[in-house]
Order: sequence, then structure tokens, then C-alpha cells
Amino acid sequence: MARPRAVAQLPLPLRRIALCFQYDGSAFHGWQRQRNASSVQATLEAALRDLDPDGPGHCLAAGRTDTGVHAAAQVAHFDCAGPIPAARWPKALNGRLPSTIRVRAASEVPAGWHACFSACYRRYRYTIYNGRRPNLFLQPWSWHRYRLPIAVEPMRTMLEMMLGEHDFAAFQLAGSRRSHSRTCLQEVAVERQGDLISVELQASGFLYGMVRLVMGQLVAVGEGRLSATEFERRWRRRERAAVKEAAPPQGLCLLRVGYAQQVFPPAAWYDCQPRYQLGLSDPPDQAPD
Repeated sequence: MARPRAVAQLPLPLRRIALCFQYDGSAFHGWQRQRNASSVQATLEAALRDLDPDGPGHCLAAGRTDTGVHAAAQVAHFDCAGPIPAARWPKALNGRLPSTIRVRAASEVPAGWHACFSACYRRYRYTIYNGRRPNLFLQPWSWHRYRLPIAVEPMRTMLEMMLGEHDFAAFQLAGSRRSHSRTCLQEVAVERQGDLISVELQASGFLYGMVRLVMGQLVAVGEGRLSATEFERRWRRRERAAVKEAAPPQGLCLLRVGYAQQVFPPAAWYDCQPRYQLGLSDPPDQAPD
């Protein structure tokens, strides 16, 4: 009697899930998976494989943050084979991830949707602490510049001058895989509250290291160490060699990623990095009577 032929196992249909999540960048060597260092991508993918062993186990993000850079609402997508509903993924993942990564929302999206290529913009916030006295609670999330007062108006003027599509080669670190250095700066904002300064930049995409290099130059302008004329000349003439000072990573946070269609509830992704509020800029040694 002939044995029945084995029926080939058909691959399970995959569903695409979009995640909105936060991470403390000081705990990782950036987003991208690395061979000998801890990364956000590798940590997240390990949890995905644990929950969805039959799925591909890979995830792709909207932006590759560098070592030490934080994210308030990073976005990534992955394809899953298992039955876990989208609404249950945040709780399931958070139970397997370290406390330095928190998933805030998940949504099922069409198969052609892509966390990176479907994005309309990325928005970053950089926080500067311009107080004279050190503050332990601000240290992990800001750049402490205390030697000189920083004037925000010249910084705002420089940023507004850069709005629109330009070649920003002066603000691109070596090692980029991009074929060109043009991008469109869509929105900028500079705000000072006491000793805290926040700078926000929104663009269709950012060059490798762009925000930190721009911030290094802006702070030099705000402190009066670099003239507005020299700043403009450097970026318009693409003088990369003259742009030597990059702001440190801990002050930088990927604030959010925007899409043509709303993917997550606004409370989960829109403005999720808390703002510190300080009291007196230089408090007296003794409280008044």
C-alpha cells in the first residue's frame, strides 16, 4: 500500500504591525543592530521572536538614532504570523523588554505601509540647560552649558534662515549611505523658559549626525563665539571641515514621526517628552523670610 504523500506546509499569512515606543538612549549604542554592542533594534527583535516564533522577527524603524540619543515616540513596523491582536502587543512586549524601552501603542497597518518610507516628517527636540549650578536630574536629558549665557534670538534667526530644501552637507558626518545631502527643513522652534532652552527641528529626513552638528553651531552663535555671517557661510558653502563641534547625544530626543494617515492615538505619540520646569534661575543661598 502506497504511503500518502506529505502535504507541503503553506506559510502562514503575515500581518503588519506598527509600534510607537520610547527608549532611554543612554542604555544603548543606538537603534541599529550591532555585532558587539547593545542596540534598541536587537533588544526589541528578541522580544518579538519570543512572542511570535513563526514570524520573521525583524523590525524596521522610522529613523536610526545614534548612541545615547533618546526617543519619545519612535515608530517601527514588523510582520507577525501569530494571532496576537494589535492592541495586545504593547503589554506583551513591555513584559519582556527592559525598563529602558516602553511600547506605548500598536496598530495593524496595510502590508505596503513602511515605518521609514511612509513617514512625512521626523521631529527632534534638543534640550539645553544654561544654569550656573549643576542639576543631577537634568544631566541625563540635557546639555549643560554654564560658562556663558546663551541668547536664543540669534539661534532662532539662523534656524529660520535654513527653512526649506537645501544642501546640508556641512552638517553630515562621514559614513552616511545617502546618495546626496539635500533635505527639507519644514519647521523650527526655539523656546527659553528660565535656564532651559528647547530647540525643535522638523524635516522630511535628517542627514547622519545633522541635528547634533547644527546644535553645536547654534550654541556657538548663541554664546557669541560664532558670528551669524560665519554660520551662514559654513552651511551655504558646505564647509564640513569648519563644523567641528557636535552637541552631545543626551540632549537629543526623537520627539515624533508623522504620517499622512493617523496611525496611533495622539496621546501615545504627539508630544511625549516631558518638559522640565525650574524655579529661580540662580536661587539664593538662603530662602527669603
